[in-house]
Amino acid sequence: MTISHMNNMNNFLLKLIALTTMIIDHYGAIFEPDVILFRIIGRIAFPIYCFLLVQGFLHTSNIKKYAERLFIFAIISELPFDYAFYGQINYFHQNIFFTLFIGLMTIYFINKYSLGKNYLVPIIIIISFMISSLMYVDYNFIGIIYILAFYFTKNLNKPKNLILTGIILFATNYITGMYLQNYALLSLIPLYFYNNKLGLKNKKMQLLFYIAYPLHLFIFALIKFYY
Repeated sequence: MTISHMNNMNNFLLKLIALTTMIIDHYGAIFEPDVILFRIIGRIAFPIYCFLLVQGFLHTSNIKKYAERLFIFAIISELPFDYAFYGQINYFHQNIFFTLFIGLMTIYFINKYSLGKNYLVPIIIIISFMISSLMYVDYNFIGIIYILAFYFTKNLNKPKNLILTGIILFATNYITGMYLQNYALLSLIPLYFYNNKLGLKNKKMQLLFYIAYPLHLFIFALIKFYY
C-alpha cells in the first residue's frame, strides 16, 4: 500500500483527535495533576491545532471573519479557563484562543507585507513574541514558534518537511526546557497522513469545535467548585 492510499486523515478527524486529547489533558491538569499519562496524551493536541490554524489561513475565503471568530471565542473562553484552572480570575495566563489569534495575525502580516521585503519577517516575528509574552498567553511565544513552523513547512506529506518541523519543535522544547512537550512530536503521525480534505462539511458541526473549548472548561470549573 502506498502512502497516497493511506492519506485518509481529513480536517474533521484531526479536529476530533485534537479535541479529545485536549480534554484528556485538561482533565489531568485540573483533577489528576500527579498522573503524567494525561499530560503526555494531551501534548498531541496543540500542534494539531497549530497545523489546522495554518491550513485555515491558507484556505479561508475571509481572513477577517476567521480572525474575528478566534478573538470572540478567546473572550468567551477566558472566564471558564481561569476558573477551571485557578478557581478565580487570573490575569497572568490567557487561554489558547489568544495564542491562536496572535499566531494567525503573525502569519497574515508575514504573508501580506514581507513580499520583496524579507527584512520585515523577523520584525513581525519579534513583535509577535513580545505581544504573546506580555499578554501571558497559553504556551507564550513558544506557541507562535509552533505556528510558524507549520506555516513555513506547510505540506507535511513530504518527509523532508515533516522532519524539519519535528526538528524545530524538538529544538524549541529542548531550549526552553519544556521536555514533556517533546511528546507533541507524536502529533506528526496523523498530520503526515493529512489529505487536505474537510471530511464532514456541516458548518454547525464545525462551530461545535469552537464551542467545545469554553464548554468543557465551564463544566470542569463547575465540577471543581462543587466537588
